[in-house]
Amino acid sequence: MMVSSLERIVENRRIRRRRHSAVVVVLASLVVAVFALTLSLGQSFTPLQDVIRVLLGENVAGASFTVGQLRLPRAVLSVLAGASFGLGGVAFQIMLRNPLASPDIVGISSGASAAAVFAIVVLSLKGPAVSVIAVAAGLGVALLVYGLSFRNGVAGTRLILVGIGVSAMLESVIAYILSQAPAWTLQEAMRWLTGSVNGAQLSQAAPLVLSLFVFGGFLLSRARDLEALRLGDDTAAALGVGVSRTRILIIVSAVGMIASATAVTGPIAFVAFLSGPIAARLIKNSGSLLVPAALVGAVLALGGDYVGQFLLPSRYPVGVVTGALGAPYLIFLIVRVNRSGGSL
Repeated sequence: MMVSSLERIVENRRIRRRRHSAVVVVLASLVVAVFALTLSLGQSFTPLQDVIRVLLGENVAGASFTVGQLRLPRAVLSVLAGASFGLGGVAFQIMLRNPLASPDIVGISSGASAAAVFAIVVLSLKGPAVSVIAVAAGLGVALLVYGLSFRNGVAGTRLILVGIGVSAMLESVIAYILSQAPAWTLQEAMRWLTGSVNGAQLSQAAPLVLSLFVFGGFLLSRARDLEALRLGDDTAAALGVGVSRTRILIIVSAVGMIASATAVTGPIAFVAFLSGPIAARLIKNSGSLLVPAALVGAVLALGGDYVGQFLLPSRYPVGVVTGALGAPYLIFLIVRVNRSGGSL
C-alpha cells in the first residue's frame, strides 16, 4: 500500500513537471511566433527569409529600414518590457497571496509615472534622466507603501489598501502637473503615461536586459522561497525561509524590474496584473509561476502593440489595448477573489 501511494505521488509530480514544461514551451513558441509576425507583417509584407537576413546583419533593399529600424526595436522592447512586468507582477502576487497585489494597483506604477511626468513637465528632462528618476521613485513608493502597511508584519490586504490610497494621491499629483503643463511638454508626458513603444530604439533595450538579468535572475533563484511564502508566513518560516528579509529582497527585485520597464515604455496598463492569473490558469498548480508569467507578459505586450498598430480602425499605443483587456478582467477577478478567498 505504501509503495503504491509513493508511486502515485512520484507519478503525480512527473505529470505536473511535464505540464509545466509543456506550458513553458508553448508560451515560448507563441512569443517567437508573434515576434516573427510583428517583424514580417505590418503595413507592408516582408518575407520571412528577408527578415532573417536582416537579423543576420545583411543589407536587404526595402527591408533593412522597415524591419531593422522600425519593427525590430518595437518588438524587442515589447518582449523585454512585457516579461519584466509579468515577472515582477507575479512575484508580488505570489508573495502576498493575492492576485490583486499588482504594481498597477498598489501604487508603484503611479509613483514612477508621477516622477516621470514631473521630470518631463517641470524639469524639462528627457531620455535617460527621466528613466533614472522614474526608477528611483518606483522604489521609493514601494518602500513607503511597505512601511505604512507594516504592523507586526505585512498583511497582503493591508498593503493593497495602503497602496490604493497612495496611488490615488499620486494620480491627483499627475493630474495637477498635467493641468499646468505647457503644450510642448504635455504631448510627451501623455505619450509616456499611456504606455507606448512608439519611437523605440534598440539602445533602450540595454537597461531592460540588465534589469532582467539581475533582478529577474534573483527572483528565479528564490522561486522555492516564493512558493513557501505562498503557503503562509508561519509555514515558510518552518521551512527555513527568512520571511522578512526574503520579502524585502523580493519587493526590491520586483519593483526594480517594473520601474525599469516603466521608465522605458511608460506604465503599460495591466500587463503586470494580468500575467500571473493567466499563467496560473494555464499551469494549474504544476510548478512555479515565474517563467510562465514572464512569457505571458511578453505575449500581452507584443500582441497588444501589434493589435494597436494594425488591427484597429486607428492606431493606438499598446497601453490602450492592454488597458481595454485588463479593466474587465480586474472586475471579474475581484468578484472571483471575493468568492474564493483570494488565491491565484
